Amino acid sequence: MVPVTKRIILDCDPGHDDAIAILLALGCPDIELAAITTVAGNQTLEKTTLNARRVCTVAGAYDVPIYAGCWRPLARPQVTAAEVHGASGLDGPAFGEPAVPVQQEPAVDYLVRTLMAEGDAITLVPTGPLTNVATALRREPKIARRTREVVLMGGAYTRGNRTPAAEFNMLADPEAAAAVFAAGWPLTMVGLDLTHQAIATSEVTGRIRALDTDVSRMVTALLDFYGASYRRSGIPGAGDGPPVHDPCAVARVARPGLMAVQDAFVAVETQGEWTAGMTVTDFRGILGRPPNAKVATTLDAAAFWDLVVDALQAVGAPSAGPAAGREDAAGGGPAASGGPPAAEAAGGPAGNG
Repeated sequence: MVPVTKRIILDCDPGHDDAIAILLALGCPDIELAAITTVAGNQTLEKTTLNARRVCTVAGAYDVPIYAGCWRPLARPQVTAAEVHGASGLDGPAFGEPAVPVQQEPAVDYLVRTLMAEGDAITLVPTGPLTNVATALRREPKIARRTREVVLMGGAYTRGNRTPAAEFNMLADPEAAAAVFAAGWPLTMVGLDLTHQAIATSEVTGRIRALDTDVSRMVTALLDFYGASYRRSGIPGAGDGPPVHDPCAVARVARPGLMAVQDAFVAVETQGEWTAGMTVTDFRGILGRPPNAKVATTLDAAAFWDLVVDALQAVGAPSAGPAAGREDAAGGGPAASGGPPAAEAAGGPAGNG
């Protein structure tokens, strides 16, 4: 049987684990990375967009377009996760000047255009706050019927990490998350209960270090910093290393059998004084609502790490410089600063992706 390659758009906020998610998408033979869209989350939009460019430059991914998205949540003050990801959002490695540009088209415009034209062949993989996706839904609600599926990293059916109730991506923009879960498209939630099974242990880090490429050296530096952040913060789930959240969503698309899922009705709390961003997950039908999501529950961690390490080896060190520039490449920042791109002003201590 010929393997089926899945086209994805990775909507992310790099972020240490977002960086590894990008590399997994680039190196996995089951995935075609159509584009990267960036959003404010682990750091400001200016920094997350720069970080996506940095990772793609080290990986030699000069032909994957990057689109900058929303710089603030729909209705709340911005929160970031500098205490986990550092001042740059990607502290640890020493990066040179990125060679991968940012496209001139805003991310939300790109999402609407692409999902309306060819969404039935695309899986949308958000690993940060859901502001870009919710804004695209506001712009064109029909994308929910056109998109093949959404596989997102975020939420939890037990407890949060940024607050006792909420995981960071959901807390950062609860109104956006609520809209995405209510949109009616095929959706899988890969939350903390699953991602805390994806621990970057010392054995895993040793396997990555042994690859001895530019990419593997970047990843080990990222994991060293990320693991130290987890140890300092006392965030549960670190074990012999930090949980690596965002690659789990990409892995779900690439190899669905790596994790078990269960149907549930999921609603995102937007009103609670103490529970904003909580993903209320009803597996038993107590609320009388039909399921609107598949919720990931258990992970084959050994097979997951084999997939990640193989992808990192496949990406390896870049062998060529950037190709001739794309016509729509701007080469600047989001649309090159941390301020709002005109079409995408969205509205008014633990980070995942």
